[in-house]
Amino acid sequence: MTSPKPAAKRSLAGRFDAERILLGLAAPVLAVLLSAVICIILLAISGKDPFGAFQVMWDYGTASDGQVLTLNRATVYYIAAAAAAFGFRMNLFNIGVEGQYKLGMMFAAYVGSQVDLPSFIQIPLLLVTAMMVGGLWASIAGLLKVYRGVSEVISTIMLNAIATAIVGLLLVPGIFAPKTGGGSSNAIQTAPVSESSHFFSIETAGGTLWGFLFLAIAIGVAFQFTLNRTRFGFDLRATGRSESAAKASGVNVKRMVITAMAVSGALAGLIGLPDLLQNSYYFGQSVQPGLGFIGISVALLGRNSPIGIAFSALLFAFLDVAGSRLPLRGDYPQEIVLVMQGTIVICVVVAYELVRRYGLKRQQQKVGAELAAQAAAAKKEVSA
Repeated sequence: MTSPKPAAKRSLAGRFDAERILLGLAAPVLAVLLSAVICIILLAISGKDPFGAFQVMWDYGTASDGQVLTLNRATVYYIAAAAAAFGFRMNLFNIGVEGQYKLGMMFAAYVGSQVDLPSFIQIPLLLVTAMMVGGLWASIAGLLKVYRGVSEVISTIMLNAIATAIVGLLLVPGIFAPKTGGGSSNAIQTAPVSESSHFFSIETAGGTLWGFLFLAIAIGVAFQFTLNRTRFGFDLRATGRSESAAKASGVNVKRMVITAMAVSGALAGLIGLPDLLQNSYYFGQSVQPGLGFIGISVALLGRNSPIGIAFSALLFAFLDVAGSRLPLRGDYPQEIVLVMQGTIVICVVVAYELVRRYGLKRQQQKVGAELAAQAAAAKKEVSA
């Protein structure tokens, strides 16, 4: 009796599916092109030279200082998108990223202003503080979904409003803000974090490059590894595709929901730290709003893939940074950048559906061709 032959491993060329890669790239590229066409039409209607506006953005965005600003901005967007994407991979719509990052940033700023330990202890302490606050706040939505059946969309929207109220309640003189002399302006803000809290940075010809860029890369690598190389990642993807099937295969769906929300919130807690530990050094009323919602847009454009959201974050950051020059050169409206970002999000939904239908049609054609070939081969053998 001969032992069965082991299955031959596919070659690298066999595993490289060019059509699948092209289909994966087609949707975001199509969305960006559609958005650009819409912006060109709007600029032309308003009497502006659309190609002149794009030239202004390209010139500044590709300059050394523009590149550094783009990378710094993309770092924040990437962390925000990773937080949203982690929930999306399990069909959990964590709309509460906005509130989670504000709470995480505020508590980290307060701890950083009250504690002054050596940097190798201080910085991890602030990272853990922000992650714990964000994770615990997000897990409330997970618990409500699991034990009370409350949609995470509704609960996270409400938690955003509550988080804003908590920030307003705690960020007053005598609690999280010092009683007097809380900062450099009349706005209420926490005391500056200690010098040992300052994260490392790199001086370049174009300006200061934030060291959080490397942390964002580490988050992307860990995200990719967890999704594709661990049992937790397999359970996460399986639960996202079919809860009933995952439950039948032994996955504890309730625990997965709570864990996924907590991890998503923990990542969200890190969103404000690049600005806190490398730029402003305090938390106040002037903190940039909307980062959580931008992260959701970036995650959608990047198809919730760690690599995809990297390109998406760079694109959104480039539009923000380069678009800031439009009012200064040529009297172009800066609002055209917001229009472009918004239309990208809308177009990406349409583009994904078009590409999905085309991919399904191509798959049906391939299966039909293979069945026809098998039938022809069988008929030939019978006639022989």
